[in-house]
Amino acid sequence: MVALVSQDNNVVALVSRTGRELQRYRKGRRQVVGCIPYRYKIVDQTSLEGPEDLEVLVITSQKGKGMLFPKGGWELDESKKEAALRETIEEAGVRGTVEGKLGKWSFKSKTHDTFYEGYMFPLLVQEQLEFWPEQNFRQRIWMSVSDAREVCQHWWMKEALERLVNRLMARKLGRVRQIVGSIHCIGDANSDL
Repeated sequence: MVALVSQDNNVVALVSRTGRELQRYRKGRRQVVGCIPYRYKIVDQTSLEGPEDLEVLVITSQKGKGMLFPKGGWELDESKKEAALRETIEEAGVRGTVEGKLGKWSFKSKTHDTFYEGYMFPLLVQEQLEFWPEQNFRQRIWMSVSDAREVCQHWWMKEALERLVNRLMARKLGRVRQIVGSIHCIGDANSDL
């Protein structure tokens, strides 16, 4: 599938990469990368009251009936973040800011009798494409964190989701502490005000 996408006033053809010629392996383990695309349901993107204000994008599996976050092979000609963004565009049709790594997991392939190493990144979605390379093979669905925990078929992706939620909540808490720390008392110690 080829999708034409506008990028900086140019039209770019997006094609899903296939094959394993450029695939990275480490100690015999295939290296895969992915993203948890997320957005805030509320208008103010600096405010996160709780996980209910957060939506994540899950996609249908190409080989099965399950749901997961976009992921795929990390190739020799790209960084981890570049590969994660590429896979997210190909599989989910969204672009945005890839943030710091959530972690690294070792897991057994469901289709091959081998172990993989997977790296997951948060992706704050800035654009949802109308056309994308795998739109005929996958569905994408925005849902709450609690719903994503229920439908995601991979334990390691659920763990990455928990790390994302904890990171975002810690960021919010840090902003609240910063605001509270900058408030000064007016009056003197003997004042009732």
